[in-house]
Amino acid sequence: MNQRRRLWLAGAVVVAALGFLVFQGLGNATVYFRTADEAVAQRDSLGTRRFRIEGAVVPDTISESRGRVAFRIANNGVQVPVVHDGDPPEMFQPGIPVVLEGRFGGETFESDRIMVKHSEDYIAENPDRVAKTVPAPAQ
Repeated sequence: MNQRRRLWLAGAVVVAALGFLVFQGLGNATVYFRTADEAVAQRDSLGTRRFRIEGAVVPDTISESRGRVAFRIANNGVQVPVVHDGDPPEMFQPGIPVVLEGRFGGETFESDRIMVKHSEDYIAENPDRVAKTVPAPAQ
């Protein structure tokens, strides 16, 4: 094989690899997003496709067992049962809005990723605590 042919072959391999990486990246960026009520209404058309679903965690529905968490989310009066593989984030609690990534397995949403929605505003529990613990400058 001559030098020129090797160069073309190497270039083709690099272009194919880059094309594959771009295709994979775009595939991950096109995950559908639905609220709980929209997802239930579109369950048949969504099928087993991966998508993100948003809703608030329904109080008194959380149960944990063997690395799985079962709970329900709700939006506009529609509830969706969820089973999540793995431990939930620290801020996960009843009443908190969450975005889940996964797919429907029958009537249940099977999640492998939980993102807790929260305000970006930090409110200290005890704002005077820092002022009381920092010593006054020496004079």
